[in-house]
Amino acid sequence: MDNKSTYLLADSAVLPEVFTKVIEAKKLLSSGKARTVNEAVAAVGLSRSAFYKYRDHVFPFYETSRGRVITLFFVVEDFSGILSSIINRIARAKANIITINQNVPINGLADVTISISTTGMTMELEELMDSISEIEGVRRQQILARD
Repeated sequence: MDNKSTYLLADSAVLPEVFTKVIEAKKLLSSGKARTVNEAVAAVGLSRSAFYKYRDHVFPFYETSRGRVITLFFVVEDFSGILSSIINRIARAKANIITINQNVPINGLADVTISISTTGMTMELEELMDSISEIEGVRRQQILARD
């Protein structure tokens, strides 16, 4: 048997519930909402043995984005200040903007691509994307690439 790891990206909806519970327990521990493994596993309804079995092998997609260059894509309405609002959210997250590209608006919508370095980020990428999605005029967003 080969000892080389193979990593997969899968929708949590098709995986056993134990994997989601392990991630939830890890979040409780890292956020300080649970002080011990016992507290965390009890809160999510998971056994300690299952937690220890999978904790070093199950990670949320966004957690693997630390210390990387991420390219984000947005479709935004064409009005003054929208790009500034997006940039301010990125700055508040302490991500470093590497490049910004905004296409000429067509029919009132513009495509914006922003590459960021996540090394110094103080929030998860998922939280940043959720925050940006709340900005009025942001119609669509997605992660295009991770380097």
